[in-house]
Amino acid sequence: MKAVCVYCGSSPGVRPVYAQAAEAFGRALVAAGCSLVYGGGRVGLMGTVADAVLAAGGRAVGVIPKLLVDKEIGHTGLTELHVVPDMHERKKMMADLSDAFVALPGGAGTLEELFEVYTWAQLGYHAKATGLLDVDGYFRPLLAMLEHTVREGFMQQAYLDVLQIDADAPGLVDKLRRYQPRARDKWASGREAI
Repeated sequence: MKAVCVYCGSSPGVRPVYAQAAEAFGRALVAAGCSLVYGGGRVGLMGTVADAVLAAGGRAVGVIPKLLVDKEIGHTGLTELHVVPDMHERKKMMADLSDAFVALPGGAGTLEELFEVYTWAQLGYHAKATGLLDVDGYFRPLLAMLEHTVREGFMQQAYLDVLQIDADAPGLVDKLRRYQPRARDKWASGREAI
């Protein structure tokens, strides 16, 4: 695992624990010898994780659409900053440059990006680790909903188990590094749920 894609808020959130966790995750990536791939902004948790990686001597690669360069205030101090035409190109490039994916706290955009790569893993488009840094229980409601989808027969437990979850930054990085995808055929029987 050489590069980890991080999805997170372009806002800092209301509690300092979120920025502290983003800093810790950036340091954990560098300690593990991993580069950061992220959305290219210098504000919110996006900027915090990038600044932590750079301060620790690591590589930070940003990918940002032209439309958002000013809105998300594109980070000009990165190792690399790719300006792309649109969100589709952003997400594709970020996925192509990464060996694993992690969501830190964030809003609808963070969740949308997480669920796209999570669904791709379920469908077999990639076998890369996908994780959540569950800062102070931030993702508990989301995990409860996913558990509900399993109970209601819309997803198998094996697909829920694909998510690597930890509240500790170095612990999550270690889980991502040790992740071994299990070969599954979603359509092995006509009744399997995604």
